[in-house]
Amino acid sequence: MATLPLNNDVPRTILEAIDENRPFALAVVMKSSGSVPREAGTKALIDQNGTIDGTIGGGLLEAEAQRLAIKSLKTKRPTIFDFRFAGANAELNDPVCGGTMRVLVDPDVARNRAGYAAAAEAVRRRQRGMLLTTVNGDRAAPQVSVDWIARDSLPPAEWQALKEHGDDVLAEPVVPAARLLIAGGGHVGQALARQASLVGFEVIVVEDRAEFVDPARYLPDVTTRCGAFSDALAEFPIDEDTYVAIVGRGHRVDMQALTACLNSPAAYIGMMGSRRKVALVRNAFLESGQATEEQFARVYAPIGINLGAETVPEIAASIVAQLVAVRRTGRAPRFE
Repeated sequence: MATLPLNNDVPRTILEAIDENRPFALAVVMKSSGSVPREAGTKALIDQNGTIDGTIGGGLLEAEAQRLAIKSLKTKRPTIFDFRFAGANAELNDPVCGGTMRVLVDPDVARNRAGYAAAAEAVRRRQRGMLLTTVNGDRAAPQVSVDWIARDSLPPAEWQALKEHGDDVLAEPVVPAARLLIAGGGHVGQALARQASLVGFEVIVVEDRAEFVDPARYLPDVTTRCGAFSDALAEFPIDEDTYVAIVGRGHRVDMQALTACLNSPAAYIGMMGSRRKVALVRNAFLESGQATEEQFARVYAPIGINLGAETVPEIAASIVAQLVAVRRTGRAPRFE
């Protein structure tokens, strides 16, 4: 059975499959505990031949989901199964991770088109909210409902109560795609744009030299803008899902870029440079009153994680590792 990559915008992918009248079942990880390959909220689309777009973890777990998806597309009935990774012999391909997962296989996703459409539109508008998947009834004939809840539509207490869901309710926060704004289109900026795009960031490169915003230098989904760093960053709508990597050609333009974004709500700000350069920039900001100690402490500088990187691709990899850590955990190791 074939496995295909799933687009990062999962609600949009599901909506498009519904509107194209493609027969498919949606596999959803409703609950996970212990050591497991994927967490609650993970989704994959499976067609009548067992071809799967995305993955819920691979191996015997995924094979069982594919088998049940083929069956459910014939019966038109959803099914739920629990899978325990409690094998005793890894050499025999037993699942030995030690955790458990509960998976919903739903062949009638079109019934809940409105919920997925609302989520897809919210993602398009870069709005936050929650996708609520509820399973009612017994295991033999479960009923599935999917609802979109805007972040501002519930009091904080009710919002938290939904997040602390039970076994048969998946409360899944949906946030805009993480955007990486790269200030600098030189060798490091180009390599960073490629690698960050591959791990799911929406990438925008800003440069004041026209030759370095040539689309031919980047992957097709990377956006480029030509202009002064200070103007481009000041005009860009930096929000809490925006990450800024300053990798320009010198401290003057890097300082301009940092000035434009330091007081923004960006999730991450990183600046490339030696320890000496970082110290000089820091002192300049503090002495001029452009930043306090606390404000400058937000900046990951020198940028990236110390991997002993020497080549441009290695430097880009160290930066991407830091970006992913912040995106997934809210913080990351600093260069030491």
